[in-house]
Amino acid sequence: MSIPSPCINVCRMDEAAGYCAGCFRTIPEITEWSGASEARKQAILDLIAGRQAALFDGPAASAQPA
Repeated sequence: MSIPSPCINVCRMDEAAGYCAGCFRTIPEITEWSGASEARKQAILDLIAGRQAALFDGPAASAQPA
């Protein structure tokens, strides 16, 4: 079973962050996805999880009023 793409059809590159605002992949990660091994796809998903955690759980997120 192949790991599905994390694309959610919100394809907009965040120039400051360097990755897609929808799937959190960089352009090189997006272009390599279809030919990547399962291990590489999992590595990309792990990078995505780290980016999301930094964005949503990082210091800036905790500084937001509740």
